Amino acid sequence: MAKKARRKLDEEAEEKAFDFPVFDEVAFAQKEFLLTWGVTFTSVLALVLGAFAWFCTGIGLAWYIPFPIGLIVVFLSPWILGRLLAGSTLFTKGDWAGLIALEFFGFLAVWFVLVNVA
Repeated sequence: MAKKARRKLDEEAEEKAFDFPVFDEVAFAQKEFLLTWGVTFTSVLALVLGAFAWFCTGIGLAWYIPFPIGLIVVFLSPWILGRLLAGSTLFTKGDWAGLIALEFFGFLAVWFVLVNVA
């Protein structure tokens, strides 16, 4: 069997080690702050939509009247949020998907809970 050639210590020292990229704390904090405002906005909007759907159900309207209204508002909320938050251009597709999912399922949860409790 042939022996493996040993590396010399000088060769290992010459190889450049991996350098981590510079972390921008200010940009990270700004984006997280904007995401916090986005989550707050979508949560409040989900509560309002759920209460509206519950009110519509309470006065005797069929489910197919408040549900499409809620869907329209949910899918228009990124446009609304983009107008309210100047830095929302920093949001990624995953951020938008998370906000839309939070609003849609929050809207349904509030609606169903209020219908079952009241």
